[in-house]
Amino acid sequence: MKQNTLAPWAEPVPDAPYPLTADDLLAMPDDGYIYELVEGRLVRMPGSGLEASSIAMYLGSLITIFTRSRKLGIVTDGTGEYNLTQPGEAKETALIPDVAFVRADRLPPRGSREYKGAPRLAPDLVVEVVSPSQYRPEMAAKARLYLERGVRLVWIVWPTDQQVDVWRPGADSPVATLTITDTLDGLDVIPGFTHPVSDLFS
Repeated sequence: MKQNTLAPWAEPVPDAPYPLTADDLLAMPDDGYIYELVEGRLVRMPGSGLEASSIAMYLGSLITIFTRSRKLGIVTDGTGEYNLTQPGEAKETALIPDVAFVRADRLPPRGSREYKGAPRLAPDLVVEVVSPSQYRPEMAAKARLYLERGVRLVWIVWPTDQQVDVWRPGADSPVATLTITDTLDGLDVIPGFTHPVSDLFS
């Protein structure tokens, strides 16, 4: 995968129009790639493999069951786009986490254009399950971008190493790297949510 400094976890889309918008991203073809937008530039990644996608589905299901029963908010999967463009920015940034959670009191009104499309907000929690083509420096750059844009908690899941990097605002590196002897904790983002890391990889 050809890397770039703007979005090192992905590859630039050759000959893509520039700048594009979050609405343009919603119209991308279903061609096996996952598209994202960073400062108006279109980038893409291959689809996740079986291992990464199954872990994302499992973890997303756990968070959904916990939060839905308590009416805490909603959970989206690897097709849910978030417009992370900051006020005053002319070029839009929109990312698609493998799993994301947004608190109920921050959601746009049901039925609104934002609710049906790409909400202009940062999720409270983002989960990225690493594919074989992605590495720590690239995913660290993505975690920092999420945090800079307002995400409060980022989990980067490493299937091969059976680890989870925990990122929080203000940190330039993970505040913790959890192993199979540790427990995931929703902290103040999803209070009360815990789950053994080992179960993600069993």
